[in-house]
Amino acid sequence: MNHLHCPSRRALLTGAGAAGATALLTGCQTYGTQPPVAEPGAPAPTGTDGATTAPDGQAPALALLADIPVGGGKVFGTEGVVVTRPAEDTVRAFSATCTHQGCTVAEVTDGTIVCRCHNSAFDIADGSVRSGPARSALAESRVTVDGDSIRLA
Repeated sequence: MNHLHCPSRRALLTGAGAAGATALLTGCQTYGTQPPVAEPGAPAPTGTDGATTAPDGQAPALALLADIPVGGGKVFGTEGVVVTRPAEDTVRAFSATCTHQGCTVAEVTDGTIVCRCHNSAFDIADGSVRSGPARSALAESRVTVDGDSIRLA
């Protein structure tokens, strides 16, 4: 009599898991896709949060100066930064990740960057902690101002 070798339950589950992971990763790949090309005279392609890509290949603009109020700021969750404008001629940027437990900060209000997870507050000028439970300042990010455009450096 001919007996077939039957795989163990562990071997079957391992194989099924590997096949599932392969299928998942294959579905995430985008072979052969090209970025969209704008027609002559059409607006420049947009980046995240509606920012336009600079024609000279610079990083896309996060915002215009007019979008960031003096004494306030704006959170760019996709980029992981919060951009502030503590004074008319000063633009700063910090990590949008709260140093307490890693939540993304929610808003900038009354000169303060606010994390709503546990109500930590940070100063818009230097990212320092104004009130806890966070104990460490937000990490500074680099931005440049090019004309009216604010870009990640």
